[in-house]
Amino acid sequence: MIIGVGIDVVDIERFGESLTRTPGLRDRLFTPGEAGRPLASLAARFAAKEALAKALGAPVGLHWHDAEIVSESSGRPLFELRGSVRARADELGVASVHVSLSHDAGISSAVVVLEG
Repeated sequence: MIIGVGIDVVDIERFGESLTRTPGLRDRLFTPGEAGRPLASLAARFAAKEALAKALGAPVGLHWHDAEIVSESSGRPLFELRGSVRARADELGVASVHVSLSHDAGISSAVVVLEG
């Protein structure tokens, strides 16, 4: 059963300008494992976190570091959930989180599907 769906798009150049303008933003949004990735990849990960929040119903109190995108050896992205995000997913009965990332033509995008 589908519990939630979220989608988000990010303009890569604008996102990069935000990271430059606000130096602490990178550390606030991304875990150490994510923070060193190229800009387009960071923008896609930000889009994924936004899409996940939407799929979870955008409750107050979710922490950015409580949802981390990691990659399987094949390169397939996966979410690792913990803390506030894990608690909300458990509250909704989420058994699986599916995520797809893309970036092309100056845009990064992500789609998240929550399955119970």
